[in-house]
Amino acid sequence: MSVADLGRTRFAYSPLAEVAESLYMLASGSVNPLHRRWFDSVRPGLDRVDLPLLTAVVPARALIADFLLGGAVDPTTTIEQQLRLVADLPPDYLAAEIEAVWQDEPVPARARDLVARGAAGPRRLAEALHRYWTVALEPHWPAMRAVLDDDVAYRATELTKGGVGAMLADLAPEVSLRGEVLRIDRKRSDQEEDLSGIGLLLVPSVFVWPNVVFAMGPAGPPTLTYPARGVGNLWGRSGEEARGENALGALLGRSRAEIVVALGLPQSTTELALALGQSPSSVSQHLSVLRRCGLVTSWRSGRSVLYRRSDLATSIVEASAPAAARTRTA
Repeated sequence: MSVADLGRTRFAYSPLAEVAESLYMLASGSVNPLHRRWFDSVRPGLDRVDLPLLTAVVPARALIADFLLGGAVDPTTTIEQQLRLVADLPPDYLAAEIEAVWQDEPVPARARDLVARGAAGPRRLAEALHRYWTVALEPHWPAMRAVLDDDVAYRATELTKGGVGAMLADLAPEVSLRGEVLRIDRKRSDQEEDLSGIGLLLVPSVFVWPNVVFAMGPAGPPTLTYPARGVGNLWGRSGEEARGENALGALLGRSRAEIVVALGLPQSTTELALALGQSPSSVSQHLSVLRRCGLVTSWRSGRSVLYRRSDLATSIVEASAPAAARTRTA
């Protein structure tokens, strides 16, 4: 990567990568404890999804097909945009990608049948991926996006403090920048790619942990998908944590306590109102009070204003939690 390439490095969000990485986890037959609550919430709806087909395309093997990790442009990328690219894949390319994923193993019948459909195969796959998205991820996407927003805000701070090299090295232990070489240490591959003139997309992900994934898609710059920070706070609270919130409510009032706890991840007034069942005007008033007291910070992101609890508020939330919960978090 040249200096110019580093200057072209930017962030993007990839709903399709979250689809692929979560399917990979399901195909493995072992749900990561971080995502157990997510799985419990979506499991009843998975009967409406063609999982045999999807896990034949995304098995728990060494590789994930590159086209499932591409198509992201920026943080506004939608699943519909990405799946249009999947639907338009050349059939020969889809066949080659599936064969590469299975390597020396026989390709399952469902994947062979998909390839045998010719031009209809990619469209059928896009439909199956979209059905999975609507059942398993779309209801959670606003909360997932909040985690991604928080991660990118953190990376921007690291960039200003330590430069591009420090920011890239902080993505994951396997990633480092040495001169003009971006190195990703992986046991299974010694692949080399020349990124000169094409740059790189950095894609924070909820489901990729504990891995990092580099992919050269059929179009657009390559992507480096890495674990976003804060995923452990994503899927809800335990009973002990809820009891801690009750103690916090005695200090701040129930509504404001709910807001402070929810703002472990950045959210807008509208998102908070929907999540907490409060009116937007009421949430706005509470946020004004909390901000004046130094418990909430805010910044503009596009057309929205995002709020997050301050370090002071985080200390109060942690102090109000039961001792067992504090031990678990440390």
